[in-house]
Amino acid sequence: MGYYWAAMPEPTQEAAADLGLDVEFDDQAEAEAWLSASYAELAEGGVHTVTLYESDRLVYGPMSLHPAG
Repeated sequence: MGYYWAAMPEPTQEAAADLGLDVEFDDQAEAEAWLSASYAELAEGGVHTVTLYESDRLVYGPMSLHPAG
């Protein structure tokens, strides 16, 4: 199993697929590049935070998709 993003609140399976959250990445850099390109769409889709995992290991997060302030 590779790297993947977990979202909160957790979207339905259909919404997760529509947002691209069902994608697994071969390495951390690829996962981070995807997030950089997708964070606005995720936030608009109702995702507040994301957490990066490698298999079942927490890499980092939760990380807010909304600016502080």
